[in-house]
Parts: sequence; structure tokens; C-alpha cells
Amino acid sequence: MSREELTKIILPEDKIPKFWYNVQADMPNPPAPPLNPRTKQPATPEDLTPIFPMGLILQEVSQERYIEIPQEVRELYKLWRPSPLYRARRLEKALDTPCKIYYKYEGVSPVGSHKLNSALPQAFFNKAEGIKRLTTETGAGQWGTALSLACKLFALECTVYMVKVSYEQKPYRRIIMETYGAECIPSPSNRTATGRAFREKEPDTPGTLGMAISEAVEDAAGRDDTNYALGSVLNHVCLHQTIIGQEVKLQMEMVDDYPDMVIGCCGGGSNFSGIAFPFVPDKLKGQKIRLIAVEPSACPTLTQGVFEYDYGDAAGLTPMLKMYTLGHDFTPPGIHAGGLRYHGDSPLVSQLFHDGLIEARAVLQKGAFEAAVMFARTEGIVPAPESAHAIRVAIDEALLGKEEGVARTIVFNLSGHGQLDLAAYDNYLSGNVQDIEFSDEALQESLKTLP
Repeated sequence: MSREELTKIILPEDKIPKFWYNVQADMPNPPAPPLNPRTKQPATPEDLTPIFPMGLILQEVSQERYIEIPQEVRELYKLWRPSPLYRARRLEKALDTPCKIYYKYEGVSPVGSHKLNSALPQAFFNKAEGIKRLTTETGAGQWGTALSLACKLFALECTVYMVKVSYEQKPYRRIIMETYGAECIPSPSNRTATGRAFREKEPDTPGTLGMAISEAVEDAAGRDDTNYALGSVLNHVCLHQTIIGQEVKLQMEMVDDYPDMVIGCCGGGSNFSGIAFPFVPDKLKGQKIRLIAVEPSACPTLTQGVFEYDYGDAAGLTPMLKMYTLGHDFTPPGIHAGGLRYHGDSPLVSQLFHDGLIEARAVLQKGAFEAAVMFARTEGIVPAPESAHAIRVAIDEALLGKEEGVARTIVFNLSGHGQLDLAAYDNYLSGNVQDIEFSDEALQESLKTLP
């Protein structure tokens, strides 16, 4: 079979990258440093040691272009890596487009999403420093599921604070976490002081990732044997995810092709950075490639937020980060893409967007599900609602290519499957999904709480 006829582009196991790529080494403008929430001065490694191991703190501030992946982590990556790159031939035909569409399928991991790429190294570095237990937050449940398995593989205890609306919408995620041995708690809860305060202030709150982060950080800070693990936003998380884009570059070489655009959904920024960051050096060298982050119109952090210092959580316990934010007090509507309901974005993604090296789009919920259903009916995979946002823009760009008569190469990250999100699809197919847009009034109200 010729390279042009391939549908699945598969790398051998010995091509799993041996290093993570650190975009900080190549950024024209480095991100502003995190600030200590009490002193408002640049945070030191000592400020972070109560909740993070030094191995991850060093990755957070490193300027080295490549950071070696520990052998133990690479061996576990072999459970599913390298992940396949697919040519979406049936989708191309349905769209009658001259464009070529490829998708990197991270849903083949044991937990069904890209999140295990960072959960494994985070558990590894914590275990190496004698930590016995990890706490975390989760929105849709993909990160919580990934950390639950990673903790089990490294013999650590795991407690997950899951955003209440997602806890209620996605019970099977909770069941998987508990199957892996983790404890899963709807947030805000009565377990922590911050959780009780959120519940007292707003008894019927659907919860937010910011609230769940506050609870997980408070829990971790209160025990010497416990650290906190974050599934997105921070530099070391984006670093771990770059294994995705590095594999994509090798796979595109196998078919003698190169993307005109790379697309990923964006909440905190982990899966977008994972596929897009390895292409940043090419863009800086003059390669004409577009890197597009896609977010929900209900939580349009990059497209409508402000580039300011803000807390990463709702209670102001975490370091302050310079990022695009809607305000840490903002409670996004309970859309089905729970993993994209975060008030801020990765400082790395934010700085690159501010510098014009990446683009951002916001899409409505109905349009995302329309794209997801079309993808399922042509390619056979039911995508996660988060990934559906990337599919929406990939389809839009393919149709634009058709209108303009231009054959572009489009690559997007299918960051997870939606087989545990079928209630969301049921709502869409029943006509019960509503489009929700973000108002300027809501933005101005939430920005009042900026530090």
C-alpha cells in the first residue's frame, strides 16, 4: 500500500519520544512568573513544595528545550503509545472537500483520553519523593480517571474532587475512578472549609473547576503525606502532553505531508498545547502553519477574557498566574463539555495567544454536537464533547477550503472518546441542548474579583 492510501498511520513503539518538548525555550516572550498569593511576589520553589514534588517544580521553571522522559514512564506509555494518526477519508467524502483531514486519536489510552500522558509522570515524581497520596480536581472526569489509574500503578492513594454538575451528569466516570481504587467526591463538598463556604454562599451551585481545585489544594496542604496534582494549565502538564505533537510530526513525515493548520479544543490548555506546541518552532522559523485553540462560547476565556494575573482556583489558595481569564469567581453554565468549563488558560497558551502565534475560536454547543454526530456517522468514533469543539472548526475549515477551491491539510486532536458521555448525546438528539453565549455583563461582573 502506498503512503497516500494509508488510513491508520502507526509508529512503532521504539519511536515513542524519549524527551518532552519545552516550548519555554523557544518563546519570543517568556510567560510572567507565578506570584505568591499572600505576598504578591514571584513564587519561589519553596512556595510550591507544600503541594508539589521538586521534580515537577523544576520542570515548571525549566528553560531546557528537551526534558528526558523517565524510563519507567516510557514503559507505561507503551500501554497505548504511540497513538494512531487517522486520515478521515469518509469525513472528507461527506464534506466533498479537497482538503485532507487527519486526527490524532488519544482515546485509545486505557482511560480513553490524553490525560494519562501527564498523570503517569506526575504520579512517578511524587512517588519518587515519598508521597503516599494525591488529591486533584476533575471536570468531565477524564483527568480524575487518569490520575486514579496512575496512582494505582504507582501504589498511591487518590482523592478526586469532581465538579458537581459533571458528577451528576457522568456517573460512569465516578465508577471507573472507584474501580481503579480512588475516592471521588462531588464538589463543592462538606469535606473542606472552602467547600463548605462555597455551599453556604450558593447552596445550588453546579460547582466549577476553580472550586474543585480549591478543595483539592486545601486537602493536600493539610497533610504531610499528600500532594496535589493538576490536570491542565501548569507548564509541566503542557510539557508532558507534547508527546502528542511530536508523534504527529513523525507520522506526517510517514505520508510525506505537513499540516496547514493544527486544531485542538482548549479549556485549561493541556491537549491543545500537547498537539500544537511542537509546531511552534516551525512557525517561528517562517513555516506557514496556523495553530487554532477552540473553546466553548459559554466559557470563552481566550476570545473574551482579559490577560491579567488571577488565581487558578475560586478561593485564592493557588499561586496567581498571568493568563487570559474570565475571573476566578466566574461560574460557567453546566455545558456538557465539562473539561472546558475553566475560567482561565495556561500561561504558556495565553502568552503565545497574546503574541499572535496561536489563534482562538469560540463555538456554540449545538454546533459542536452537530459536528460530533457527523464525525461519528462517518468515522465511527463517538468523540468526547470537548473534542467535538475541535471537530467543529476542522469541518468549518474543510468547507471553507471547498468554497475557495483550496486543498489544505488539517490536523486536529481527538483528545478522548465520548462513550461515557452518551447522556449528552441523548440530550442533543432529543433537542434538549441549548446554545449558551457569554455576555459582556457577566464578564464585567466576574472581573470585579480580580486580585
